[in-house]
Amino acid sequence: MSDGPSVHGGALRHAPLRAPHRMVLGLSLLPDESAWLELDADWARDLREKHRLLAERRAQVFGECPGSGPAQAEVRRAVVAALRTHHPGRVTGDDHTLDVPELGETLRPAEAASQLELASRLVQEDLCVMERDGAGVWRLTAASVCFPTRWDLPSKIGQPLTAIHDPVPGYRAALGAPAERFFDGLRPGRIAVRANWSLVDSPALFQPLHGNRAGGAVCRENVAERVWLRAERQTLRRFPDTGAILFTIRIHRDRLGALATEPERARLLADDLRTLPEDLARYKSIPGLREPVLAFLDEVARTAR
Repeated sequence: MSDGPSVHGGALRHAPLRAPHRMVLGLSLLPDESAWLELDADWARDLREKHRLLAERRAQVFGECPGSGPAQAEVRRAVVAALRTHHPGRVTGDDHTLDVPELGETLRPAEAASQLELASRLVQEDLCVMERDGAGVWRLTAASVCFPTRWDLPSKIGQPLTAIHDPVPGYRAALGAPAERFFDGLRPGRIAVRANWSLVDSPALFQPLHGNRAGGAVCRENVAERVWLRAERQTLRRFPDTGAILFTIRIHRDRLGALATEPERARLLADDLRTLPEDLARYKSIPGLREPVLAFLDEVARTAR
């Protein structure tokens, strides 16, 4: 399993720390497509983990609705084109045969059970396709989510945008209408990006359930090593042919101890954590980690004074 990530500072770079905590969409536009997909030194290892999950737990990490084929195919073409243009050498061959030299694989789109699954086998991002139904409601019609953060894909397939996020305390009131407006107004050719963060007690990419697995084992003495800052870098892109929106999720994680040399970020995370509403903290499975994490962050933050 991919439980030993290389340290790239990705979570520290992407986590949107706000003090006090605020629930906002936090969207901005990427300058161009070159910044859309993120590939790093863990690319091959993460893809092997995806392949394992798709083979062993497919029903848990992949789902699709009837009729989503055209949108899936449009996504697959865009992913392959972006890799060829901005990450040359990762994928070679033509539209009929795709070679992935680093993995020693050959993929044939015409033979793939799902075009979205094929696309997901090429990138570290998880991929979610949203389409409007006949009533104009945005629904999740296909998804490959191998690296969830305490999230259950099978219960989300086919669900409307707001219903998907209903378990998030405060989402419907604060973000439901703005998110719908953004989806309606997103134009092809523009790629939006946002991020969020959580604290977990495992570096595992595949974390489908709520709750901390280590529970009370985390304490002040081991918190720097045992707790991970996990950030999701998310992008949204609308496609011209089908009108579908692709929602990508790229996981970055760093040990909490990486903040030992980042006192200002440690202070921001502590302030964000202290002002996080209690129901949202429970949703993020944070209460069991809060005290030792805050003790560590406060100690680091004091070094900046």
